[in-house]
Amino acid sequence: MGREMRGREVSEAEVDQWVEEAEAGYDVEELKARMGRPARGAEASHVVPVRLTVEELAAVMARAEREHLNRSEAIRAALAAWSHAA
Repeated sequence: MGREMRGREVSEAEVDQWVEEAEAGYDVEELKARMGRPARGAEASHVVPVRLTVEELAAVMARAEREHLNRSEAIRAALAAWSHAA
């Protein structure tokens, strides 16, 4: 039985190397430090689900593409502009 990871065949040598590494032990603090997305601030960020119509999302994505931003960056920029306008 072959082993695959991300569509690539994994050799017995690779599996043996990973087993040896695991048996030697991992630095838990190092693993914790590299888990998840990088922090955006001193505290954990909050995920806020928002429902958008197809048209609203298309408009956000069009502007994001023009400004070379990803969707989250574009939405954060729009929120910052709106909240500072008051």
